[in-house]
Amino acid sequence: MRSDHDYLVRVQWQGNLGTGTSGYREYTRDTEITAEGMPAILASADVPFHGSAERWNPELLLLAALSQCHLLSYLYVALKNDIVVESYSDSISGVLRTTANGGGSFVSATLRPDVTISKGDPELAASLHKDASELCFIAASVNFPLTHEPRIQVIHR
Repeated sequence: MRSDHDYLVRVQWQGNLGTGTSGYREYTRDTEITAEGMPAILASADVPFHGSAERWNPELLLLAALSQCHLLSYLYVALKNDIVVESYSDSISGVLRTTANGGGSFVSATLRPDVTISKGDPELAASLHKDASELCFIAASVNFPLTHEPRIQVIHR
């Protein structure tokens, strides 16, 4: 199997209101994110940074990527450990700390997966979130703590 995988995403700024960036409030932060064969994502800055509340922002997209990657890694480790997952949803939160110079970074994120299983040990199912996090490409790419607060439910078939 190939070890390198290439990705190409295009981000197009849509915020020129007629005078470009002639003033801080003279343009919007609206963008359109596309990749070949995929539906477009309408994005912007977060509202405190003069963005549009109706569009995805980079901070939300990062959290979504962490959550989705963890989900996919978890399904893989569950299968490998004879855990049958019937449903999975997550509520992820993150803390972004800004700095005096206008920059900043995420300082933490917490995933709260709600997993329903129909086969396997619930304690093992809960512990597998650590393994999933170690396999997740996105989690391995961030430099802030990522914690998990899973809830496992068991259904009997």
